[in-house]
Amino acid sequence: MDYLVTMTTRVPDGTPDQAVDDVRAREAAHSRDLAAQGHLRRLWRPPLRPGEWRTLGLFAAADGDELEQVLASMPLRVWRTDEVTPLGPHVNDPEPRPAPGPPEFLTAFTLVIPEGTPEAEAQATIAAEGVRARELAAEGHLLRLWRLPRRSPGDPGVLGLWRASDAAEMEAIVRTLPLDSWMTTDITPLSPHPSDPVIAPS
Repeated sequence: MDYLVTMTTRVPDGTPDQAVDDVRAREAAHSRDLAAQGHLRRLWRPPLRPGEWRTLGLFAAADGDELEQVLASMPLRVWRTDEVTPLGPHVNDPEPRPAPGPPEFLTAFTLVIPEGTPEAEAQATIAAEGVRARELAAEGHLLRLWRLPRRSPGDPGVLGLWRASDAAEMEAIVRTLPLDSWMTTDITPLSPHPSDPVIAPS
């Protein structure tokens, strides 16, 4: 099972720089080990505020207990808090393949079909969305799609990983989705992480 983990690190005041460097070096080495074991699939940096130290990670584990063991084994966990989001399979998820490189984006889609929409129209639009998703995957824009757990009706239901030349192109791609007019879309630009298994030297 896949999990998206938001990892926020807060180094205690007064920690010597050498100690920070040592933990970061051990974290990078352990990340390579976790990637080799198949637990760590991707790492990214989201937009950060000054002084913020945050990473997004795509992990694989049999269940939440195994994921917790994986996260607890990481050296930076002594200073880090983790927010875990389980990811479910999505019918339009393309065949996983190595990302061609940055810039990458995460999208969170919240779908609300307007009241009174005929069932036939809704199903036809959803089917058209699947066709468009396959086209965008073939073009190299859509890399992955997952279902998100929805705890309330307003929560996003789908997470996407995309590649586009810039934010404007990513916005334009979203506008081409047949479900766009029924969706609220949150787009997060991603920066490369030096320990990302796709780009990090082995």
